[in-house]
Amino acid sequence: MDTELAVIGAGAAGYTAAIYAGRAGIDAIVFDTGMGGGLSTWAPRIENYPGFPDISGVDLMDRMKEHAEPYADFHYNEEVTAIEPDGDGFKVTTAKNTYTAGAIIIATGTTPRQLDVPGENKLRGRGVSYCATCDGSFFTDKKVAVVGGGNSAVNEAIYLHGLGCNVTLIHRRDQLRAEEALAQEVDKKDIPVIWNTVVEEIRGDPVVETLALKNRKTGETTQQAFDGVFISVGETPQSSLATSLGIETDSHGYIQTDERQRTTVNGVYAAGDVTGDIRQIITACAEGATAALTSMHTLGKSYPF
Repeated sequence: MDTELAVIGAGAAGYTAAIYAGRAGIDAIVFDTGMGGGLSTWAPRIENYPGFPDISGVDLMDRMKEHAEPYADFHYNEEVTAIEPDGDGFKVTTAKNTYTAGAIIIATGTTPRQLDVPGENKLRGRGVSYCATCDGSFFTDKKVAVVGGGNSAVNEAIYLHGLGCNVTLIHRRDQLRAEEALAQEVDKKDIPVIWNTVVEEIRGDPVVETLALKNRKTGETTQQAFDGVFISVGETPQSSLATSLGIETDSHGYIQTDERQRTTVNGVYAAGDVTGDIRQIITACAEGATAALTSMHTLGKSYPF
């Protein structure tokens, strides 16, 4: 075997799995399609991670990265394209090489869900964005919409407001799904919300100019001018590697695990947002730790619980 444990994904779950694996004496390789951190790096502000009352996603992930790197062999910018059974272990194929491992932890996370409306793909990068921390500075003093009503959407709206953007929330329901503290912040900052409304089309040439909106209660359609639109309507699990192995997922594509992060294929574990459920940084860390420690059973090491 090239390694005892292959961890696919270097977000909060992957970093934590690396720390716990290394400290348990497990030889581990961690693969990531980019430079690590996952979608957490997109969070402009995190206030509910213990020990850090107010920290950006980038800073928190940088701290985890620095902590984790001494414990495993990190392969950044090396996407895993396939996992296959191989004797008593698995063959892991990447864009650069092929490796063998005794056990696998899938911690591939999620990608932002699209609205799937006309104009969205055409104007992506030209006013359509899924990341306020990435693109928000381009819209200072401009009128932007944030589509969504959960924690991520409200955090993005608050962040954009702080950058000096003229920001409006567009939400398909009549009340926000975000935590009460965040909802109160929207009121405090007088961020307007267009309720019961969906985006039907994004228009503009060569950049975003208007949104076609439809009120879900009245059926009325309107067109409003915006310079940009930030889409934050949930995530899609990156579970294709799991399904290719025949691992069970739920109706939304999230990997199913037991309380020890075991999937329906022996020797393969899953952790973090790709497993669904609460999808918070702290739960991703807990699942990463559990998966790494449970993998000791597969690897024939002294089992701690």
